[in-house]
Amino acid sequence: MSKLSTTYRLLRFIGLNYSEQEYGQVSFISMIKKVYKNYRNGFLMKFFMESWLLTPVNPRKLRPWILRKIGCKVGRNVFIGSNVWIDTGHADMITIEDHVHVTGQCTLLCHQRNLNNYFIGDDYTKLGYKVEKIHLKKGCSIGQRTMIMPGVTVGEGAIVGAYSLVTKDVPAWTIAVGRPAKFVRRIPERNNLK
Repeated sequence: MSKLSTTYRLLRFIGLNYSEQEYGQVSFISMIKKVYKNYRNGFLMKFFMESWLLTPVNPRKLRPWILRKIGCKVGRNVFIGSNVWIDTGHADMITIEDHVHVTGQCTLLCHQRNLNNYFIGDDYTKLGYKVEKIHLKKGCSIGQRTMIMPGVTVGEGAIVGAYSLVTKDVPAWTIAVGRPAKFVRRIPERNNLK
């Protein structure tokens, strides 16, 4: 029995359902480390992000600090609302620049199944993942319950409306809303108002 099939069978046995092609890219030890990191990050997210004792400092101090601790790149004066869910397994792929607002119950997701080679009769659980970065640029605002998908950049000063599903980049100084999010209008310069 090869090393790949032993690792594959062991990981499947303990319930880690990654695709077969990914098992060749990881060792059992690296998987254990990743599981430990995910549990630690999940613990920090669950028990400290919503600490009622620290309510006055949660959005601007505690939550950004926790996101930094789990690996996100977080700038200054960032606002993180309540019940925001971060893809803790890929936290190092999330960049949140200065003055960004991520309001309550948003999701930042860096991985999803890659459906490019999925055909009738295939086993969905054997598909690989598409893993890509998320970048929230300076001063952008993400509306409540919005989901940001892998590979998305939200431009500087852009606003994403509540309940949106962002699957493509949002240009700087624009407003996008909807499921999927679409351009609504460009934000004007102050001195161009008449």
